[in-house]
Amino acid sequence: MNASKTKQVICVFCGSKCGTNPHFESTARALGQYIGKNNFDLVFGGGNTGLMGIVSQSALQAGATVTGIIPEILLNTETPKENLSKIHIVSNMSERKKMMSDYADMFIALPGGIGTYEEVFEVLTNNWLGVFNKPLGFLDVDNFYKNLFCFFDEAQKNGFIHPECRKLIHYGTSIEDLVRELKDSI
Repeated sequence: MNASKTKQVICVFCGSKCGTNPHFESTARALGQYIGKNNFDLVFGGGNTGLMGIVSQSALQAGATVTGIIPEILLNTETPKENLSKIHIVSNMSERKKMMSDYADMFIALPGGIGTYEEVFEVLTNNWLGVFNKPLGFLDVDNFYKNLFCFFDEAQKNGFIHPECRKLIHYGTSIEDLVRELKDSI
């Protein structure tokens, strides 16, 4: 963690849509509340739609400083909420991911689509290559990530993911337990 920061910052990757399962929304709300009530701050993709909007507004209402980072191309589809603590408008997705990584001490993935997957795989790759050491956890809601973890296991079994790399991928169904595990691995 940066010595100038007083709180650890959790970066949340998740969908700009809510998905079809109501547990996705309730878990996003609970995660945002947990972040704010437990002395963390939030950095996220900046949009006000879907799970992203729910996590950010819940964290803000619970007392977290919430920093959104959004590329110009998404301003019209994922319009940022005006009451965020900070908003950064960047040129592209690469700049967004770099800035989120700079802010974050740890990462949590909620359900999401291709943007979420692209973000988490970049974090995993950067951790594996030693670019940084910031833990990544998947908050699994109703087995949303079950098949992805089966894929990771199969890739490891077939020699494509090193067992030490596989250990970098944290997984949980409880917000409290997952955050504790991430904090312990910093």
